[in-house]
Amino acid sequence: MGKYKVYVYAISKNEEKFVDRWVNSMQEADGIYVLDTGSHDNTVKKLKKHHVTVKSKTITPWRFDEARNQSLEMVPKDADICICTDLDEVFGPGWREELEKAWQKETTRALYNYNWSLDENNKPIVNFYIEKIHTRNDYKWTHPVHEVLSYIGKQQENKIIIPTMTLNHYPDSKKSRSSYLPLLELSVEEDPTDDRNMHYLGREYMYYGKWNQAIDTLIRHLSLEKATWKDERSASMRFIARCYTHLNRIEEARMWLQKAVQETPYLRDPYVESALLEYQQQNWPKVEEDCLNALKITTHQKTYINEPFSWDHTIYDLLSISTYYQQQYQKSLIYVNKAIEKSPQDKRLLENKKLIESKLKEVEKNS
Repeated sequence: MGKYKVYVYAISKNEEKFVDRWVNSMQEADGIYVLDTGSHDNTVKKLKKHHVTVKSKTITPWRFDEARNQSLEMVPKDADICICTDLDEVFGPGWREELEKAWQKETTRALYNYNWSLDENNKPIVNFYIEKIHTRNDYKWTHPVHEVLSYIGKQQENKIIIPTMTLNHYPDSKKSRSSYLPLLELSVEEDPTDDRNMHYLGREYMYYGKWNQAIDTLIRHLSLEKATWKDERSASMRFIARCYTHLNRIEEARMWLQKAVQETPYLRDPYVESALLEYQQQNWPKVEEDCLNALKITTHQKTYINEPFSWDHTIYDLLSISTYYQQQYQKSLIYVNKAIEKSPQDKRLLENKKLIESKLKEVEKNS
């Protein structure tokens, strides 16, 4: 028995393939509670086999916040610490000890490492702090999608950070996100001043190829009084640029990428996004300039806004290509080798290296 009563709660639907791994990861808790929202597979059966407390309920109309609140209701009222996870997430062994070591009597909420995206070697690509560990009666979930824990306690909220506690995310890439767009539209309708979901809605329109709607919505996000987080503002600017690129309005795309650079000169993302645009335009000196500026930034911010392409092989790949077309073949070889170091199995990079080496031999032969 630990110092505190610790319970895990979750929602599920058709996730039988994750059950064994998830329960094994969460079993350090005093109890595990799951609200199943309509599985047609063996999710419920497998959860019960592992002695998880399961309740089945259809949420109509569907809202993530309502489902999470009902799953939280399943947790005993005398719980000291509640942990909300999804079934495609996994804690490392010993997480409870780290949690109890850091938790204080006055704590209401904990932030901890979240590896949202990992590479094939299980190394983090996108990492940030997540905050879904909380006291039992001081929080409720709000927003139909991209739901957040809202504090409803009577005392002052007291957060702690536990950098030694990590949750890894292994998502099902085939899972549909078709419900997100109407739920985001509903969320913005319910609270048109919420900057976070306005940003998400604009991003979702972009994912659906609704370029003009995305631009209008993201500009609305930037105009909101609450939209003060520079990283998110910069991302909206980058997404606007992507939309203009798809509309073949390249100068406007460039203008918005420049705004993004000015907003967050400490992030690689606007520079790399600009390099990718200039790559499409075959503007090789600008590709090189943007990539070299990106490499000057060595601090990887802990935020979900980071793009994987800013920290994987992409920068060196672009540098290799841009220097190749500027006939700087020795530089190109150095850069492609650095790209291969980061992505050793990439066949295109390996073929590019052969091509560059062949070109170097040709130059040497003719000199």
